[in-house]
Amino acid sequence: MEEPLCCCEYVDRRGQRNHLAACCCDCQDLDEGCERWLTCRSLPPGALGRIADTVADRVRVPWFAGAVKINVSLVPPLVLLPVFLHVAALHFLLGLVILTSLPVVVLWYYYLTHRRKERTLFFLSLGLFSLGYMYYVFLQEVVPRGHVGYSQVVALTCGLILMLAALARAKTDPGYLPILASSEKSVHQGLPGKSVRGSSNGLHASGAAGGRAVNGEAQGYSRMSAEEPEGVKKDWCARCQLVRPARAGHCRLCGRCVRRLDHHCVWINSCVGERNHQAFILALSFFMLTSVYGITLTLHTICRGRTPFVALFYCPGAYSDYSSALSFTCVWYCAIVTAGMGYILVIQLLNISYNVTEREARLALRDNAGRRLLGGLVIDTGQYNRGFLCNWGHFLSLGSSSPQHSAEDIV
Repeated sequence: MEEPLCCCEYVDRRGQRNHLAACCCDCQDLDEGCERWLTCRSLPPGALGRIADTVADRVRVPWFAGAVKINVSLVPPLVLLPVFLHVAALHFLLGLVILTSLPVVVLWYYYLTHRRKERTLFFLSLGLFSLGYMYYVFLQEVVPRGHVGYSQVVALTCGLILMLAALARAKTDPGYLPILASSEKSVHQGLPGKSVRGSSNGLHASGAAGGRAVNGEAQGYSRMSAEEPEGVKKDWCARCQLVRPARAGHCRLCGRCVRRLDHHCVWINSCVGERNHQAFILALSFFMLTSVYGITLTLHTICRGRTPFVALFYCPGAYSDYSSALSFTCVWYCAIVTAGMGYILVIQLLNISYNVTEREARLALRDNAGRRLLGGLVIDTGQYNRGFLCNWGHFLSLGSSSPQHSAEDIV
């Protein structure tokens, strides 16, 4: 019988027992890379990837049942954000350079991961740690000045808790369609009576598609039942090997089909779909209210006698002491993040008002099948738009009724 792992042991990616104390030992790829670097020789193809995989596999912390692996993408925000903000508080010009560079670096990393189709916890870690660190600076640097009341601190704390609760709800199942077993997939691939034609989302399939869900869910995901109305729009996903309902889409990052897929949000490291779209909007709304309120309280404290908007651009005493400088730098960091999230929230609210998802808007732009409204902020496909009140009524009822017989599926 194999002995259990101690707190500092783990099973590495090769299936062998290893110890945290040996994290720098037995790495042939790293040794070869250092040797080639010292002798000015180029690395062989794939060497950097293997070194990165080895390092990522060995970044662990001791735990009761064995060392737990730490996702490397979680670490940079925890280390770099406090360092950058403290350096930016040293001088106005340093703050200008750093606060200008941070959004550029984040957008560049987003583009890089999006292009490689990689999931990362970097953005979720950055968002959560930013919230925690801003709250810490507020309690340590702003509240002790005596200009913020107890009730205001409670209100800000409650807003933060509500936002985190909505965020936790948004992290749940967005409406994944059940994955079929391998044997059932082969049945789908060999269906004789199915006519297939091309589409922007995959392959449209008309006819019956047999099979049942692995987890015992309703069979309606994988075949059209006799009870469904005629003319129900379905399309075939070649990757998941199932027939999906209207407005469902395949997320290439999650590798799953999602009902009423809106988009894959890197800030929650999950898709936004039928089951979590409401929570996503709620989390954004709570964040906006809490952030604006916190910015207002901080500016009223460090820039007395000025309105928050004026104080944001003109606060003569902001760099008189390091505490005020750090608070003012954090205010600007919050303002930049709030502006970005505010833009996302506005786009989402407009899309809901026209009953269009981000995915549908993107496909409509690609196929030149939609109308640009409000200066291009929203793309009206006209396919599901039933008026402002009906659109919002539909959004507020998402997940409350069976999607199999939704009126939107009738075309």
